[in-house]
Amino acid sequence: MLQAAMIGIAGVLLALQIKAVKPEFSVYLSIATSVFLLLLAVQKLEIVVESVKLIQSSISIQSSYIQALLKIIGITYISEFAADICRDAGYGAIAGQIGVFSKLSILAVSMPIITALLDTIHGFLGT
Repeated sequence: MLQAAMIGIAGVLLALQIKAVKPEFSVYLSIATSVFLLLLAVQKLEIVVESVKLIQSSISIQSSYIQALLKIIGITYISEFAADICRDAGYGAIAGQIGVFSKLSILAVSMPIITALLDTIHGFLGT
């Protein structure tokens, strides 16, 4: 975490210095710093994926539920990354649309889980 914080702060400070001279380059530096931090996050995400697989092997959970969970995590990371870059560049409306699309994508991915949950509740109620 300390490494990511230092990289982020260094990127912001460099971008602020460059912004006074060439504002368009500060956006590029911000994007490059964000991509580098995303690559660091992917390493941590691999640990999460391995942990989820370990949990799946120890208890009986259908693999489709785990796949849906991993897809939801991926959609969340990618959409936040893209929306933050758009906001930094001054395009808040596009960032908002990315957010809406990501929420709809998460809802679409989670529909089989919601359906299974409703079927389970229906079975418990016996109606």
